Amino acid sequence: MVTVIAVLHVVVAIALIMIILMQTGRGSDIGAAFGAGASQTVFGSSGSTPFLNRVTVGAAVVFMLTSLLLAYASGHRKASVATIMKNKAKKTAPATPGAKTPAASQKPKPAAQPKPETGTKAK
Repeated sequence: MVTVIAVLHVVVAIALIMIILMQTGRGSDIGAAFGAGASQTVFGSSGSTPFLNRVTVGAAVVFMLTSLLLAYASGHRKASVATIMKNKAKKTAPATPGAKTPAASQKPKPAAQPKPETGTKAK
């Protein structure tokens, strides 16, 4: 299910980018000097503004909903599915900063000295 939402999220994001790039800016008067005014007859006398505004709002709403769903799904994912270190032992910190672990409280034992061999010669 998360994969389907992620794919939908990417498709809506690309569509939203394309829709925004198709819209004319506020300074579109200079664009009419270079022939941009002729393209507005395709969408009717009022131009493409109302249609593209509705599509932009719809795509933005879907984008926000998929963003929220993906954030919710990533926060409530099962730990056994998400982990790659299933068999690793967890290291735990001491309960209090001043407390010592049992291994730290024991004094290290001195290393045993090897006994010299008697009666044998190295060949």
